[in-house]
Formats: sequence, structure tokens, C-alpha cells
Amino acid sequence: MEAQELFQHWNEVRRGLLTALDKLSDAQLDFKPRPELWSLRETVVHIAGTEQGWLRCYTANRWHAAPPQAADYPTLEALKALLAREHALTEKQFTLSSDSSAGDTLDAALAQVCALPWGAQATMGWAVWHVIEHEIHHRGEVYLMLGLMGIEAPDV
Repeated sequence: MEAQELFQHWNEVRRGLLTALDKLSDAQLDFKPRPELWSLRETVVHIAGTEQGWLRCYTANRWHAAPPQAADYPTLEALKALLAREHALTEKQFTLSSDSSAGDTLDAALAQVCALPWGAQATMGWAVWHVIEHEIHHRGEVYLMLGLMGIEAPDV
């Protein structure tokens, strides 16, 4: 999969998540399938926090010191703004220089090897793919929770 196609796919995944969230009220964000599981709100904050943590902390060889907290996002609009803000930062992070002498390409950016804070290494492309896969996983949980509440989930 080419880099541009990878980001286009991520945008489709994100549209599905936002479509699911648009089916909810603020009160429904605290739904939990069981008391020990995350709520819808906590799941969505975790999706945004993972994008922030992997792409702007771990790949910069530092720990994710201040992930977003669910209590700070009391409404659907606040959650959607969090997702939008983190994704805008990701898009900016991978926006390439228009100066061709810099030699920047999206593929080169994704090939960059990053030292992770726990001593491992990964390419930026692996980190991006990991974050997309993570979002797909948790989007599925959001869809499942919609079904448990009697709300039809979006098609995949």
C-alpha cells in the first residue's frame, strides 16, 4: 500500500467513527457494556490519545506524559474536536515541504527509523499503520456498543 493510499484509508476509517458518534447523544457517551469496561467516551479519548502518543511522543523517543483524559471531554462536540485536533496535527506532521531541494517525500518520512523510549526501534510507517489498526479495532468496539444500545452501526 502506497503512503498516500494509507492516509486515504485512514480518513475513511475516521469518517466511519465520526458517523457512529453522530448517532449518539452526550448522555449515551457514558454507556459501558459492563462496569469494568471502557465507556464510549473513554474509548474515543483512547483512540485520540494513541494517535498523539505514538506519532508525537513514542516516535520522538519520549514517553506520553499527559494523554487526554475522558473527564476533560464532557460532550460529543468536545470528543469530535479532540479527534479533529489530533488528526490535524498528524496531517501537519506528514505534510511535506514544497521545496523539492529538501528531498522530502511521504514515503521517505514513513521510512524514517525511530528510537522508541523503551529501547526498541520502528519505522514511522509501522507506527502510522499501528495507529490506524488500533483505531479500526476500537471503532469496531464503538460499533458494537451502538448495537448493544439498539442503534444501527454504520456500514464498513
